[in-house]
Amino acid sequence: MNAPRHRRLALIDMGTNTFHLLIVELPEPRHQEPVVLLRTKVGVKLGEGGISRGEIAPEPYARALHTLAAFQEEIELHQVTEVRATATSAMRVARNGPELVQEIFEQTGIRVEVIPGDREAELIAKGIRQAVPLGPATHLLMDIGGGSVEFILANADSIFWKQSFEIGAQRLLDKFFHHDPLTEADIQAEKAYLADVLTPLSAAIATHAPVALVGASGTFDTLCDLQAARNGQPELVGKAAPATTISGASFRASYEQLTSLDHAGRLALPGMTPLRADMIVVACVLIDFVLDTYQLSGITASSYALKEGLLAELLEG
Repeated sequence: MNAPRHRRLALIDMGTNTFHLLIVELPEPRHQEPVVLLRTKVGVKLGEGGISRGEIAPEPYARALHTLAAFQEEIELHQVTEVRATATSAMRVARNGPELVQEIFEQTGIRVEVIPGDREAELIAKGIRQAVPLGPATHLLMDIGGGSVEFILANADSIFWKQSFEIGAQRLLDKFFHHDPLTEADIQAEKAYLADVLTPLSAAIATHAPVALVGASGTFDTLCDLQAARNGQPELVGKAAPATTISGASFRASYEQLTSLDHAGRLALPGMTPLRADMIVVACVLIDFVLDTYQLSGITASSYALKEGLLAELLEG
């Protein structure tokens, strides 16, 4: 096979719930936009059955290796010239995370960089900026992962404050998903916990006064899909634009459905992603807490996050 004419990048984001692969070609001259050759994701559920105990359980460990082997096949097929792989919350805290990193390298040749929460937040902000024109006003950026949630206060030019909290959807599920559907007591217990854990965020918001919420990653993608299906736009399900407005009324409709239906009922909702049918419940309680506590109305959902931020950073270099 002939070598590719241009530089090709593979960007891998190994999240606690979902692994993402983005392959792009950088055309010449350098100021042109990169061309997306492949964008795919796999629900690995790396945190399932172990994240709250600080380990990656055997089944998700095996799923991670299988997924990276499949990604490596795509990387070879697309004649990629450079690979950047990052791992986040589950790999940061798991006792056997370094072992998995080593085994991935031995089996695939892919070197995985386990990044700290601050670095994750910085890349997420950079990614969101590629999708959402923030302008000069301060926004609250929020990325709900399976292991951690990143909050960033930023505008188009500056990050004023950022912090990663180990309160991702898998952790909240382990801690508060005691009944299906959730009881009002379960919801209030989660919100009381969030009020305590998010004290640093509350202080930062009091200082920086964001005007709106921008959400990134899985839960917000699914809220976009639920909204599209409810609005009679099935062609938009699974094809979110870089930026999508979720009105306060739309979020409320989804929230009421998700917290009142059981697992089977949620699975039956048009637009629901099976992988998220349970985690989205506790994640929506978190979103509801943020909107209510910080008096924010409506959401802009960004389909760009960490991997797009990493791409933007590499292009700057």
